[in-house]
Amino acid sequence: MASFRAAIGRIGALRSPASLGAKLVLILTAVGLAGSVALTLLLASVITPSFNQLENKSIDQHVERTRAALGEYASKVESAVRDYGDWTSSYDYMAAPSAKFEQESFSPLAMTNLDVNGMAYVAEDGRIVIARWLDPKTGADQSGMRARLIAAIRDIDLARAVGRNNSASFYTRLGSSVAAVGVAQVRRSDGTGAPRGYVLMARQISSGQISELLQLPARLDLADASDAETISTTPSSMKIAVPVRGVNGHAVANTVFSVPREISILGQHMLMLAIGGSTMLLVILLVVLRRIFTRLVLRPLHRVESHMQIVRQSGSLGLLDDEGRRDEIGSLGTSFNSMLRQLKDLRERLEVQSFALGRNESAVAVMHNVRNALNPISTIISKGIAQPPPIDRATLDRAVAELARSDLPQPRREKLVAFVAAAVEAEARDRDERRAQLNDGREAMSQVLEIIGAQQHAAHERPVLEPCNVTDIVAQNATIARYSGEVSIMFNFPAQPHHVMANRLILSQVIGNLFANAAEAVAAKGTNSGAVTVTIDEANGQTRVAIRDDGEGFEPQAGATLFQRGYSTRGHKSGGLGLHWCANSMNAMEGALRLESEGQGRGANAILTLKAASMEAGTVGIAA
Repeated sequence: MASFRAAIGRIGALRSPASLGAKLVLILTAVGLAGSVALTLLLASVITPSFNQLENKSIDQHVERTRAALGEYASKVESAVRDYGDWTSSYDYMAAPSAKFEQESFSPLAMTNLDVNGMAYVAEDGRIVIARWLDPKTGADQSGMRARLIAAIRDIDLARAVGRNNSASFYTRLGSSVAAVGVAQVRRSDGTGAPRGYVLMARQISSGQISELLQLPARLDLADASDAETISTTPSSMKIAVPVRGVNGHAVANTVFSVPREISILGQHMLMLAIGGSTMLLVILLVVLRRIFTRLVLRPLHRVESHMQIVRQSGSLGLLDDEGRRDEIGSLGTSFNSMLRQLKDLRERLEVQSFALGRNESAVAVMHNVRNALNPISTIISKGIAQPPPIDRATLDRAVAELARSDLPQPRREKLVAFVAAAVEAEARDRDERRAQLNDGREAMSQVLEIIGAQQHAAHERPVLEPCNVTDIVAQNATIARYSGEVSIMFNFPAQPHHVMANRLILSQVIGNLFANAAEAVAAKGTNSGAVTVTIDEANGQTRVAIRDDGEGFEPQAGATLFQRGYSTRGHKSGGLGLHWCANSMNAMEGALRLESEGQGRGANAILTLKAASMEAGTVGIAA
């Protein structure tokens, strides 16, 4: 790579005053100074309308934000009054008003907790059952505001205000004040029963509260209420008036605030900067600049880029033709050719090494996966050989011979018949169990044959990814893995189909390897039984398969080491190819594999990540 470093060094030489870089810097400086003036004039034709549109959008945002703040303020009152409307105590009170209810639920403390200034219960015929208005500062009753509230209630058609809903909110004028009003029908807590009137709450709103809601100086204008938004502008600011609408949709007041015309002022400043330019000068300078760049830089660089594209498409590391230039571009081309020569030599050496290493690893990986698949077959055969017959044959023969006797007492005959029937049934169960074990062995052997048969195709091509049900693959390998060791293992996994983009055979081998490792970890812990739990979830187009065992586990910092080729946590074994092959296989299927553990003796968690194809739901378990 020495020639590559030399090429980088020659690029640094562009900073020399006599170099091509210095010439380009001088040219760019001159063009930039002249072009910056001319470009502003070109921008002038788009600056003014663009900033006017931005200012109009800003006005609309201020109006919408004010409407939202007013609506939220009123909706809070409506939410509070709805709790009193749908309340059995209110419903009973309207039928028979009581002082106890008024003391408990209509007290100054209750109104303070509700953050309202006024409350009233109104009968269906418009009669005021009770009304109250509190001073927000002292908490004392205000008879004047109470009278204004009662007068406002009599002017409002509450049934029309509520409409088909059981509650509503709006604003109303109370003398020189404005209040947000919430009204709700009085019903039982479960919403049943014919309404027995209305409960009404009012919360006064002031200019200070409006300013706090809008986070800018604002005031309530009661003298000049307009049903439409009005905008008044000065050279430096805008005054915006938004109507505060009452129950009939007409404004009861206006929210007025001023905001600076920052966008318009900014547009004017930019326009003033653009006036001094000259469009014609910019065109001339750009033409000159383009020709200079094309001749000195772009054409040689384009030649280098075209050659790089040819190298990328063909894969042949051919050399760049030498034009005989003696400047920095020519020197860069010479260094580039030297780098190509080195890369060609390195590629040839790497191909030789990769072929030898790939052939060795491929054979070892196949044998490793074949061994994992043959393990359950060996276990099934061993169990079948070692398993004793369900009934002693000599005992059965004696029972049959004794039944053949004609002088056998009836009680004795019945006992022998029951014994023979039980023996036949036990023999049938044993035969069915052996048939199920042989069927599992046949599936394991099919997987071995499939691994061997597909190896040559997989060795020369990238695995084909297709939608496959990972739940079925987990279930199949869990059934086989029950026979992979001497310990009893409970497998739990979801029943719902989860489709992922993967190669079914390779994914089955990966999961089989992980199940085999989990069984070894459970056995290494020293217990006679264990559990392997599989969870599958989907998010953001990815499917995550987590295989959790309660085996011996490992130290958290050793997680990355487990994937190294040749590494194994088993002192009596060598190789360590399983996890190394699994990680490479997951990468080949555009997925990922990682291992996690909370420490020695606390189990391990293998997490597979693949692209999702679809999803559904359910859960099953298999006990070994």
